[in-house]
Amino acid sequence: MYNFISQPIPISSIMNKDKTNPSIVSLLKTVSYFSNLDDEALYMIAQSALPRDFAAGQVILLEGEPCLGLYVVESGWLKAIKIGMDGREQVLQTFGAGDVFNAISVFTDAPNQATVTCLESSQVWIVKRDVLLKMLDENSSLSRLVVKDFAGRVMHLIRIVEDLSTRSVEARLAKLLLDQAEGELVLRQHWATQTEIASRIGTVPDMVNRGLRKLAAAGMIHVERHQIRILDKEGLKVFAQLID
Repeated sequence: MYNFISQPIPISSIMNKDKTNPSIVSLLKTVSYFSNLDDEALYMIAQSALPRDFAAGQVILLEGEPCLGLYVVESGWLKAIKIGMDGREQVLQTFGAGDVFNAISVFTDAPNQATVTCLESSQVWIVKRDVLLKMLDENSSLSRLVVKDFAGRVMHLIRIVEDLSTRSVEARLAKLLLDQAEGELVLRQHWATQTEIASRIGTVPDMVNRGLRKLAAAGMIHVERHQIRILDKEGLKVFAQLID
């Protein structure tokens, strides 16, 4: 069990920059919440952060359990999931280096809102909740960034609900490919199996396989071993119901 300090930490007791891991300071500067903070605030957060390593498949936090803090991803890939009554996963979001998760629980005093597991070996930092709440009370710019982030998360969940309720499985698959594309290519992570793709778009692997074959037969994509090449982006947008 993690040993979190329950009382506020005086800045004078933690502001020893020589003892601060430089990797967490650099990482925090890339996080939108913290990028505009002054050095004093940044080092206060950095010295409260605890490093943790997780293996592929390991559960980092469970839905419904008490919140330990804000998680900042240094390396690896993770996913936040909801598990239905039938045991099927719905992937809410994936996280990579520089992403944060569990913010809702940190700032609302609610338990963990989803289960987060590792898609591959990952390194994360856990920033103590009491330090973040103290920072929120003292820093109006951080408060605005938190509100902005929450608004973005609500919009993301609204889009998930919209996709599941108004788009067919094939349309959701086409939209996912467009969202993940870098130029004309969708690079496939080694963990991006058809089972994982199915969990993201709310279906089963067989439907993903059929959808990919249908899109390939229509000349919109070409499926390769480690990537999917988009051949007809405009056609894929029509198929995804993004344009008429």
